[in-house]
This record gives sequence, C-alpha cells and structure tokens, in this order.
Amino acid sequence: MGRFILTGSQNFLLLEKITQSLAGRVAVLHLMPFGIKELDKAGLLTEEVDRLLFAGTYPVIYDRQVAAPDYYPSYIQTYIERDVRSIKNIGDLAAFQRFVRLCAGRTGQLLNLSGLGDELGVNYKTVSSWIAILEASFIVFLLKPHYKNFNKRIVKQPKLYFFDTGLLCSLLDIQSPDQLRSHYLRGNIFETFVVAEYIKQRFHAGARSNAFFWRNNTGHEVDMLIEEGDAFRAVEIKSGETIAPDLFKGLDFFRKISGLSPDNCFLIYGGTKKYARDFGRVIGWRDMARIFS
Repeated sequence: MGRFILTGSQNFLLLEKITQSLAGRVAVLHLMPFGIKELDKAGLLTEEVDRLLFAGTYPVIYDRQVAAPDYYPSYIQTYIERDVRSIKNIGDLAAFQRFVRLCAGRTGQLLNLSGLGDELGVNYKTVSSWIAILEASFIVFLLKPHYKNFNKRIVKQPKLYFFDTGLLCSLLDIQSPDQLRSHYLRGNIFETFVVAEYIKQRFHAGARSNAFFWRNNTGHEVDMLIEEGDAFRAVEIKSGETIAPDLFKGLDFFRKISGLSPDNCFLIYGGTKKYARDFGRVIGWRDMARIFS
C-alpha cells in the first residue's frame, strides 16, 4: 500500500484538508515540544531547572538558538491572529488574548470557568469554547480528578496546565530565570513542567494520557496519579531544592487511606539528589523521566 507521512504544525486544519476518510488506514501521532530525555541525549539539558523552565522546550529554542524572549511573544501573536481565526470567528481578539494570559495565571489550579468569565465579562459557554480551542491547539490540557474517592468527598473540577513553561513564562511576563526564581507562581510553573513532561512522554509513545490528580474537600491532595490497570502510582511535586518533612503530608495521607505501597509513591522535587523514605522515593527533576517510563 505504500507509506506516506503527512506533517504539519497546525493541528486545526490537518485532518480537515485531507479529502479521503483514511479510516482504519492511518495513525495520528502528536509530536509535542522536546522532553528532557531528548534534551539530555542531545547534550542540551541545562543543570539549572529555572533556566529550563524559562526557556521552555520548543525546538526552535534549541536547534536555531533563538532566545525565549524573542520567540514566544511573536508565537503568541501569530497563534491568536492566524490559528484561532482559522477555526472560530472570535469577534474580540483582544479579549481572547486576555483570556490566554488569565489562564497562564491559573496554571496548576482548579479550572473555574465562571470565575474566568466574570473577569472577562463573557459567559460560561464562551469561556468553555475558548478552553476547547486552547486544548485543540495543544497550548493547554486539563488533568481530571481521579474517580475513586477512597471514602472521602473529592473535588470534581479538572486542573488547568500548559504544555510548555517557556510559553507560560512569556504569558506571565517573566523576563529572566532570575525573576522566575522569586516569582509567586514558581511552584505552579514547576508542577506544570513535571505533569506536562509525563503527558508529552505518553503522546510520544503513541499512548493516551492515564494521569489524574486527587484532592478531597478538606484540602488533602496528590498532584498526579498514574493509572496502570487496577494499580497506580502516586506522584507529589514540590519545586524546592531541599527536603523537609512537611513535603510528605499529601503522599502520606493518601497512602494511608488508599493502601498504596511505598514502592509506588514518589516525590519529585527541584533538587537533583535521590532519597529513600518510608513513604516512598524522592526523585530529582532530571531523573523523573525514568519513573515515568
């Protein structure tokens, strides 16, 4: 039958422009920005996590050495003026651009469509459709809560994340890695980086996401649950470079109510050393791809 590879950077129009159905004869693969395993293999992975968060992982940053502050503002502008207009008639593009920036300020947080609508002066349905646009263009993704409640009332809203932290930093008007280090959203940005790294790894393996989060109505939370059949792994994410006992509260609470083995509990943090603890394992950010494999 032969083999044809159709590539494109604009997901909106890729399938629309193919005139034949190709049902049962085609595989669709989503190639996301670089993962840390790819950067490490190419000798491009920095030792400083804030530099990586600020630069992001879009290929142009590395294969053409374009500085992040030069690249992302233009990317955002062309995305809104070209890609968004190609799929939806948005009358007020300035409002949509404010919407994207408001989403950036909510990365790693529960998605509140009504709250976003109130700030923008638009209704719930409009915000919902705009979120769908950002998802379809691989700007953001939603992490759903895990369906098992372990005899506790759980939060039912999804959490909002961006696929790339370089784009995220640009939307937040962060100008340098030094500014990022003291930014009030640094913890959310680091969490976004870790969760997105796992989602990208799944896409590049040709698999769907099997990641969730868990939070009950009293505030106990685990940042990511990786479901594997009837079993799962629990991952807590902390941006600090030192280990303190209070970092383990969420994992320890969840382990006790779920009966999860310490072998399946992980804390990924902003440092680089590895530790073994009674509750599970502590993994530095550079090694997190190994536990995701």
